[in-house]
Order: sequence, then C-alpha cells, then structure tokens
Amino acid sequence: MNRQKSFENQKPTLYVVATPIGNLNEMTYRAVQTLQDVDYIAAEDTRNTIKLLNHFEISTKLISHHEHNLSIAIPKIISDLKDGMDIALVSDAGYPAISDPGYELVKEVIKEGFNVVPISGANACLDALVVSGIAPQPFMFYGFLDRNDKTKKKELEKLKKYQETIVFYEAPHRIKKTLKLMLEIMGNRSIALCRELTKKHEEINRGTIEEMLSVIDDMKGEMVIVVEGSHEEMTDDVVVFDQSINEHVEEYIEKGMSTKDAIKEVAKVRGLSKNIVYNEYHKK
Repeated sequence: MNRQKSFENQKPTLYVVATPIGNLNEMTYRAVQTLQDVDYIAAEDTRNTIKLLNHFEISTKLISHHEHNLSIAIPKIISDLKDGMDIALVSDAGYPAISDPGYELVKEVIKEGFNVVPISGANACLDALVVSGIAPQPFMFYGFLDRNDKTKKKELEKLKKYQETIVFYEAPHRIKKTLKLMLEIMGNRSIALCRELTKKHEEINRGTIEEMLSVIDDMKGEMVIVVEGSHEEMTDDVVVFDQSINEHVEEYIEKGMSTKDAIKEVAKVRGLSKNIVYNEYHKK
C-alpha cells in the first residue's frame, strides 16, 4: 500500500502539470507558479514547451522526457529526486500520461517513495464529452485506437457491446478510415466529432457516423470522437467474476498449478492477455 499525504511531508515531489490544449488562457495560476518553483521541467518536446514558458516568463530549466529516451530520462529524474529536487512533468498539451508520455515515470517515482502531485488543467477528453450532447456518464476513455487496421477492427469488435459512452482520440490523416470502420462494426451511432478544441477554429460536430463521413474531408487538426454506447443488452456470454485476478490466480495455484500456468489459465478464462494478468498478479 502506498499512502501519500502530499502536503504533510517534506519529500521531494514530481508535479504532473496539465498545460493548455490550445488556448493559453487556460493555463492556471497554480500551474505557472509550480513551473516557476521547481528545480527543472521534464518536457515531452522542449521546443514546444519553451514557447509556453516564454509566454508566461518562466525561466526554469528544461530537459527532454519522451517515449524514445525513457531509459535515460527516468533514472536521471529518480536520481535528482533522491538529491532533494522538485521536478515538473509536462506534455505538449493537456495531461501527461493521458495518451502522452508520463505513466512509466509516475510508476517509478511512486515505487521509490516520492510524492506525485497533480496540477489540474485542460483536458480534451472531458472538454469534448461535456459538449457532445451524449450521456457523459458512465463513460470510457479509450484514447488512440491502434494504427494497424486489422488490430483496430479487433479493438472495435471488443468495444461495440459496451453501453458506456466511449471517447477516442484520432489523427486527421486516419479519421476517415476510422469512422468507416466504426460504421461497419458499431453501426450508425450518434457521435460528436470535436476538432481544434479551445482554439480559434474550434469545431464541434454532432450527428451520426454517416453524417460525419459526408463532411469529414473538410476537417483538419487533432480529433476527439465521442461515441454513444450500445443500446443492446449485454448477452449471457459476458461473465462477471466475483473474485479479483489475484484471487483467481491463487485459486489455481492452490490446486497445484505453477504460477506461470495459473496466470495462463486465468488469462484464458477471463479473455485477457497473459501480460495483463501477469502484471496485475506481480504488483500485488
């Protein structure tokens, strides 16, 4: 168990700072103050972040922290926290770790016993959800679908029976193909397609997938897709387990299976990947 009382200890801290997704006026006073006060800022792309810092006259040192240098960046940050430094983590827009680098670092910082503190701000998923006109709860944030069409189809097949509203991110050059696959697999549902949120050319399109496909060629920019949930009743083949994954694995181990075979069997029974079961069991 990890119990963190963020402001009742003197531990070095990693601040996870949300930054504007377009409109710079969405930067909070607290975020500006935090970025001024930390020893340095770990940024997804220093070229983008320096523009933000210059706008708010923040002179704090920047280092790179992106998906291609994690093996170097994470040990450095952990070492600097051990030396008593406070560090801020930012991505290019919105929250770090939400479809952006950050999760791996946060996990390691927690493991080492330091504070991880969120600094609130803009989020494209929630912005799109609350203006979509589609039921905002319950909802599932999925983020980006796989780039490979075959894998993307499998993902959508798994999601099509979910009754929750689902929020996706998609790149402009893939949006048309993604909508066609959604129409083919999930049916002609009501969706909201939001682009350039908080920016000058913000556009929120509400209608069916078919209607959206008729105008999609005119749209550019990063997209957020809010898709209504399925109206079909969940079928009997959906199994709800009354025990946790860890308890399920332990049950098979008690029956004489090795840990490896127990994890494999639980993954098969639950319809999960072995990696998911393995990671869940070994983090207990």
